[in-house]
Amino acid sequence: MKNGAFIGQDGSWNRMPRSGYKVIFVPFAQGKPSGPPQDVLTGFLSNGDKALGRPVGVAIDRTGALLVADDVGNKIWRVVPAD
Repeated sequence: MKNGAFIGQDGSWNRMPRSGYKVIFVPFAQGKPSGPPQDVLTGFLSNGDKALGRPVGVAIDRTGALLVADDVGNKIWRVVPAD
């Protein structure tokens, strides 16, 4: 696994254009951010700017899968890499 932090950006409802509504990864080296944020999971906004999900919490399970808590759908998503 890469050295860094996964961050859930739950979104800003009072901003146009809307921002956030995605999960990003920030790489770290020697305990400090070492590069720009990378989009990991997007698609939480509809074409009409409606929130389809808001990733509010992110964790890694024991198998390495990404767990994302969504407070719009009231679900926890388990994300694994494609084969």
